[in-house]
Amino acid sequence: MRYRESTDASGSLDISPLIDIVFILLIFFMVTTTFVKDMKLELERPNASSASPASTKAIRLYIDKAGDTYLDGEPIRIWLIQSKLRDLLKASAEAGVLVVTDEGVPAGKLVEVVDQARLAGARHVGVATQKEAG
Repeated sequence: MRYRESTDASGSLDISPLIDIVFILLIFFMVTTTFVKDMKLELERPNASSASPASTKAIRLYIDKAGDTYLDGEPIRIWLIQSKLRDLLKASAEAGVLVVTDEGVPAGKLVEVVDQARLAGARHVGVATQKEAG
């Protein structure tokens, strides 16, 4: 009796199903992850005991210590906020605006920015605090 080695046995492994699964997982994680656009301004947010998490889809307006306003990371003048926000709110499904401000900003400046956001058609306008997450 002789032991014969089979010549047609190959050691290859089909990895195409593995690649498919990896791509499906990649797409799943990309779709389920939310990205928050947050500027790199040094702001000391005010405290509030009744703070609640804000929507990650809200359009963010920033007011720094000097009183300068920013919309999506770009400087903007007060009188332009209404027209720019109106365009952004038309494209957005959720008509919410979040004003991220420094603690030292005068109340008049904050009220002016909130007023411009409401005149632009924002249904929900909020002010970010230290407990605001999202």
